[in-house]
Amino acid sequence: MDASQVELRVGCEIPLSELIGLYDSVGWKAYTVSERRPDLPRALRNSTYVVSAWYEERLIGLARALSDDVSVFYLQDLLVLPGYQGQGVGTLLLRHCLERYAHVRLHVLLTDDDERARRFYESFGFRSIRELSETPLNAFVRVHGVELS
Repeated sequence: MDASQVELRVGCEIPLSELIGLYDSVGWKAYTVSERRPDLPRALRNSTYVVSAWYEERLIGLARALSDDVSVFYLQDLLVLPGYQGQGVGTLLLRHCLERYAHVRLHVLLTDDDERARRFYESFGFRSIRELSETPLNAFVRVHGVELS
């Protein structure tokens, strides 16, 4: 499979079983534990923008955004089935979102602290706030039910 064979679909009408399979495959269990499963379709519906990647009628990737469409675009989720990672699917999804929000001043995301993710997002011009000197920023986060240290 190559990225040219991937169909992108905009919208949140995705079967729950497909969503659970995708989120589970990348270990994002907070979305898929049985008591939280009803929240996943609602999270997509409440997102500003959802784009999904399909290959032969199988959901293989998804990106979703929150935005005021003026000053901030927040990439909430970007995930690709492990068997399709490294084949351009994530790049296709992120490019699609960045094109949709090209006019928005601030592009923000929060991601795991691993080298592969860092390299991927830096290839699109994202920078860790720890590395900013010309435009010093700070970021704060609270996670419900988690003691942060």
